[in-house]
Amino acid sequence: MAGGFEPGGDAGEMHEINVTPFIDVMLVLLIIFMVAAPLATVDTDVDLPGSTAARRETPDKPVTLTLTADRSVRVDGVPVAPEALGGALDGLTGGNRETRIHLKADRSVDYGSMMGLLDRLRGAGYLKVALAGQEGGDNP
Repeated sequence: MAGGFEPGGDAGEMHEINVTPFIDVMLVLLIIFMVAAPLATVDTDVDLPGSTAARRETPDKPVTLTLTADRSVRVDGVPVAPEALGGALDGLTGGNRETRIHLKADRSVDYGSMMGLLDRLRGAGYLKVALAGQEGGDNP
């Protein structure tokens, strides 16, 4: 009997690894991460003013400070009381006052509110502030 199982013979062990199930699992995980990654970002709905300045490179995970239309302050999407702003930033930056803070403010925010937030940043020791705006400005 050619190729059959014989009671005293060699059963013919396979010495190769079957990688097909491994590849299937990896492709499923890849698809899951591709779908889940955009959902993991936290965005606050802010109507940013436009800018015609050239785009600059940003760090992988910038610290974002947002001043919303109702004058509430958010640090990386988390609401923060104005008096706790310094502590919240220290927690995200590890106390590194040289970290650049990306500031987003709603178009409807008045100049006084913006200056008040910048004063709180300066009081906390954060002097490197980048103002964020929409690309392709439509401002006069």
